[in-house]
Amino acid sequence: MPYNVDAVFQIAGIGIIVAMIHTILKQMGKEDWAHWVTLIGFIIVLFMVAMLIRDLFQTIKNVFLFHS
Repeated sequence: MPYNVDAVFQIAGIGIIVAMIHTILKQMGKEDWAHWVTLIGFIIVLFMVAMLIRDLFQTIKNVFLFHS
C-alpha cells in the first residue's frame, strides 16, 4: 500500500513560503504584516491537517464498521 506524501510536501512548501515572506516583511520594518502572514499560513495548514484527520477517521470508521 503506497503512502501519498503530497500533503507533507504541500505543508512544507507553505511553511517555507510563509517563512520567506515573514523574513522579508520583518526586514522591511512591517512586523505587524509579518505576524499576520504567519497567522494566515498557520490557519491554512491547520485547515489542511483537519481535512487529513477527517479522512483518516472516515477510513477507520469504514474499516471497523465494514462500510464502503
